[in-house]
Amino acid sequence: MKSRDMAGINHFSIAELRVDISFLPSRFNGMHLLPSFRPFRCEEGGADDDVFVSLVVDDALPPVRKPNRERIGRFDTGNGETVVDLLPDGGYQFIIKDINGNDCCLLQANKDFSQCRCALNGSYNMRCFGLNNALMLAFAFAGCHRQTLLIHASLVRCDGRGYAFIAKSGTGKSTQVSSWLRYIPGCDLMNDDNPIVRIIGDEVFVYGSPWSGKTPCYRQVKAPLGAVTRIDRAKQNSIERLAPIEAFASLLPACSTMRWDGPIFNAICDNVTRVVERIGIYTLHCLPDREAALVCYEGVRGER
Repeated sequence: MKSRDMAGINHFSIAELRVDISFLPSRFNGMHLLPSFRPFRCEEGGADDDVFVSLVVDDALPPVRKPNRERIGRFDTGNGETVVDLLPDGGYQFIIKDINGNDCCLLQANKDFSQCRCALNGSYNMRCFGLNNALMLAFAFAGCHRQTLLIHASLVRCDGRGYAFIAKSGTGKSTQVSSWLRYIPGCDLMNDDNPIVRIIGDEVFVYGSPWSGKTPCYRQVKAPLGAVTRIDRAKQNSIERLAPIEAFASLLPACSTMRWDGPIFNAICDNVTRVVERIGIYTLHCLPDREAALVCYEGVRGER
């Protein structure tokens, strides 16, 4: 493989998990497609290092066609459509499309997503989009058996702890995060779209990631997870800690999942349960004002 590799293997530490990316010869592909990964680059480890995800980018990779694949479905991600096929060995094939319906990436992964290959297509922007999404998919689903979750949230650090905010699009998550950064001293933004949660021993930690949506916040940072708060618009400000069943139902939709794959989905559910057992999950009923941030801050800190 190395004899055909233009730039060797690129090593990254993401949430303290090793990700290796290599590019086969192409005048279109290379690390210039992944600027958000620069803060996560690390030196090559020893021979015994455990590689969490390995991805080879090879534009000559052919798609697996009928009858050697089973179509699972087509899923709208909000940024485009992803077509999912089950392969005979239990692995998966994904066709990642952008919002205009263009095929950007063909991704093939083994059953546990530790070994992946992909082919990119189209313009620079299409290749960036396809490769980033392929890596995000691989990381999310490789993590299920390693007590690791990729969640859709904004993440603020305050008093040495990470506080994650989840909400449906347009509900006020960004407003709440902005209010914390503006009105609560000592806060900083760790990630604005896809932080990573890991259960290590009996503790829950949260990390910045290379995936941060429209906000360029790609930080190699880590903190104990202080709380997860769901934003709910209301006519007055109040906060409540959710009971375990409600907390589970609130957190699970924020996690990247594969409901059609029993072992992966069950592992993700187990991880969500472990988080709920250890961390407060809240609903903040709020207006878009300064008081809401203060009510939330005092509420999530009050039961530490």
